[in-house]
Amino acid sequence: MRLPCSIFVSVSLFTAETTAALYLSSTYSSAGDQIWQGLTLLFTLVPSVLVQLTLTFIHRDLSRDRPLILLLHILQLGPIVRCLEAFCIYGSVGRVEEPYVSITRKKQMPRGGQSEEVERQVGQAEGKLFTHRAAFARTSVIQAFLGSAPQLTLQLYICVLQQGTLMVISLLSIVYGALRCNILAIKLKYDDYEVDVRPMAYLCIFLWRSFEIATRVVVLVLFSSVLQLWILPVVLLNFLTFFLYPWILFWQSHSPFPENIEKTLTRVGTTIVLCLLTFLYAGINMFCWSAVQVKLNDPDLINKALNWYHMAVYYMLRFVENASLLLLWYIYKTDFYNFICAPLLVLQLLVAYTMAIFFMLVFFQFCHPCRRLFSSSMTQGLWNCSSLLCLMCNSASPHNRPIGKVALEPPSPTAYTQPVKDGAHDTTSDSTDDMPNDTTYDMLNDTVYDISDELGNKTAVHGAVLPPDCAAS
Repeated sequence: MRLPCSIFVSVSLFTAETTAALYLSSTYSSAGDQIWQGLTLLFTLVPSVLVQLTLTFIHRDLSRDRPLILLLHILQLGPIVRCLEAFCIYGSVGRVEEPYVSITRKKQMPRGGQSEEVERQVGQAEGKLFTHRAAFARTSVIQAFLGSAPQLTLQLYICVLQQGTLMVISLLSIVYGALRCNILAIKLKYDDYEVDVRPMAYLCIFLWRSFEIATRVVVLVLFSSVLQLWILPVVLLNFLTFFLYPWILFWQSHSPFPENIEKTLTRVGTTIVLCLLTFLYAGINMFCWSAVQVKLNDPDLINKALNWYHMAVYYMLRFVENASLLLLWYIYKTDFYNFICAPLLVLQLLVAYTMAIFFMLVFFQFCHPCRRLFSSSMTQGLWNCSSLLCLMCNSASPHNRPIGKVALEPPSPTAYTQPVKDGAHDTTSDSTDDMPNDTTYDMLNDTVYDISDELGNKTAVHGAVLPPDCAAS
């Protein structure tokens, strides 16, 4: 059984950031800066309350007789108590005989085209530790993007000497929350498999998220320093877009309202939980790509399809937005920035965001623990996305409209049965019965239709007819 180090790191960052924020708010109060004091306390207390509610909800304390635990959560001491409880459980392992154990079955990563299912006994103490790790993985994401990210942006905006410590802690908290979000997404999507994340994967995720989040925060701060009135529309447009996007997809799907979140919740309570989930989803996408994609019409509320198209569109639009905000800052910058080389700073920020995309590609291409389950590689998926965009642009042109009619004709069966001679096929093609992710997903709305041709082969057909090798995982 592994030592609960991730829980200790989460609680340490939470405690350090809260302590630094309270100290800064006292200095703002002494200096008479009531606005900065109020905003600092706001970005500290709101995520803290959400963290307490999340821990209480996951551990189901409301349905259990634990008044002392509930009191400690009201006093905002819940994470510290949960951390001590997790270490007490870890220390008691082996000293007390387990009254019963449960059996879990996990598939191992396919090697040589075969995937074996392994049974493992899980004791009561290990099950409790798993619940603690799952709870703190979610609270780390909440603390990072609803507390640390706004706090870092605010303190960098006010940027005086004594705020340096809080900015460093906030940046570490955001990057750690994004890293936990990535690992959580992998474990949710490949829940049937025993996932082993290697140190190189952690390093790639850390560099990817560090460059992405730091660049985004600096760009927002620079833009807000010269165009204070325009930063609010930019933030609201970003936030409302990602907040309403899952609800729009849910409305278009005509699915029934989710009722299986928690049996004790009423329809109003379920709506509040879903709104908080989409609120967190919007907060994450404000600063970086959310590895966990919300899908309200799914029983698990998570979209388990790895959609290269959405990811490529997000990073292209975000790069254009960052470049536009930097251009506006460069045009309207004041004499305060005369001590720095503005063109060099713009170039450095754009290169830093490009480095984030580079490390993201390296992670998915070489370091992803479940890359053997991809039906197409990251490079191939992005290449197919660019091909799809070119196809859409060409079909919109009046000179290329006859080509669209030809594309609607069904392809011949021989086009799908040509043997691959170069040996560059996917590693999962030899064991399709064991693979849960060999289904081809639509890059636009994840709609899948399986059609059998005359030869008995199944082909995934989407809204636009594409060859099978152009589908993304």
